[in-house]
Amino acid sequence: MTTLHGLYLPLITPFAADGTVALDALERLAHQVLDEGATGLVALGTTGEPGSLTEAEKQAVVETVARVCRERSAPLIVGAATAEALAGLAATPEAVAALTVVPPFVRPGEDGVVAHFTRLAAASRVPLVVYDIPYRTGQYLTAGALPRLAAIPNVAGVKYAGGGINEDTVALMADPPAGFAVLGGDDTFVSPLLALGAHGGILSSAHLATAQFAELIRLWQSGDAIRARALGHRLAPLSKALFAEPNPTVVKAALHAQGRIPTAGVRLPLLDAHSDSTAAALKQLAEVGG
Repeated sequence: MTTLHGLYLPLITPFAADGTVALDALERLAHQVLDEGATGLVALGTTGEPGSLTEAEKQAVVETVARVCRERSAPLIVGAATAEALAGLAATPEAVAALTVVPPFVRPGEDGVVAHFTRLAAASRVPLVVYDIPYRTGQYLTAGALPRLAAIPNVAGVKYAGGGINEDTVALMADPPAGFAVLGGDDTFVSPLLALGAHGGILSSAHLATAQFAELIRLWQSGDAIRARALGHRLAPLSKALFAEPNPTVVKAALHAQGRIPTAGVRLPLLDAHSDSTAAALKQLAEVGG
């Protein structure tokens, strides 16, 4: 099983003025971020608002992003958290992994999480990337739980979004499981996680300043700590600004302000493209040269 590495872009789902999915804009955006240095793409991650899409819309999004990945020979990760969704990936040969969230709300305990992923991994055509985001799921995973998950056949890595860097983070990165990719998922903290040895990131902020986030990963992995540290310090305020409102509202508003998607619309309340949050994010983007 190949270890995932580099920058993966969890693509937003752009909407047209009539509220339909703007597949042409999605395709252009996918090509743009690959042109700017992204290693691969994520379709139907939480940034893509999958919970608000119909089954037909989800299928269209995956087909569009898969076509781009096929044309560009880029790896594709697809968000899939149920056995049914994972089975559906049989129709997407471009998919190299599924991004599968820890069961939210029910808080099954670490043994329950391990049992859940053991069942899903056994039934999946593609390896699973555990999406560990305890401030949304309600289930914290310790440094002892992640090696147990890594030992499950067909589990390839973790999108690590623990809300910061703590002693469990340090313990995990001090002795990471062999062949298990640790991909940063807390955009503001990705630079220190990379400094500890993470393999890359799945970063919504990288819709903006894609080249700089790709360079950040490259610098840390090449051992250029001085330049990596300086770039990380410049990018962290951008990520903070982009997450000032619930994701992906500010990201979408900034992309719309740049003319890269047709509207700033989300399927929850709209964020005006000229809001203070958007203006702050665009100011930070200008400061990092994006």
